[in-house]
Amino acid sequence: MRDEVDLVVPVKTLDRAKTRLSSATGGDPVSHAALALALALDTVSAALSTPGVRRVVTITSDPAVAAEMAALGVESLAEPAEPGLNEALLHGAATLRSERIGALQADLPALRPDELQAALVAARGRRAFVPDRQGTGTTLLLAAPGGELDPHFGVGSAGLHARSGAHALIGPWPSLRCDVDTEEDLRLAQAIGLGRHTATALPAWTT
Repeated sequence: MRDEVDLVVPVKTLDRAKTRLSSATGGDPVSHAALALALALDTVSAALSTPGVRRVVTITSDPAVAAEMAALGVESLAEPAEPGLNEALLHGAATLRSERIGALQADLPALRPDELQAALVAARGRRAFVPDRQGTGTTLLLAAPGGELDPHFGVGSAGLHARSGAHALIGPWPSLRCDVDTEEDLRLAQAIGLGRHTATALPAWTT
């Protein structure tokens, strides 16, 4: 159906993911990888439970991530040869060839399906994006039905997406706007309510 969306979720290899969170796990690579994976699993699990989301596909070259996503029933596509987040998203969109495509960041461990659904409804078929809580980044980008995704993720992506013609969606969606890059972000997500994977992988200082 034209009002349903297929979401592409890019997930870096766990040794490269969420480097600014390394201090939260005391520099332990095993704990850090577990936390990074948990963030992605909770994000994808919430997306799978969202009405209006037809399919979720991850873009990753990490076998551990792909295996865990497969356990959720989610297909993973390998990252393209050309590096970069936008390149990965374009690769996913081209592979899926969906009527409507969206890009969801993989670090939304408090994501609630009702908030994601509300954002999808608010888009009203337009190419649109949801800025992060600081208003500078982007947590969700939606193509118009039959249209191009045209991602501009990176520093200042909210402004870049707005200048590219995407409509900014601002709503009471704290869990959708709370991406986790730092310890402060993790504490804020914890206050909203974490998914079970991240709650289990939390560093000791948060409990």
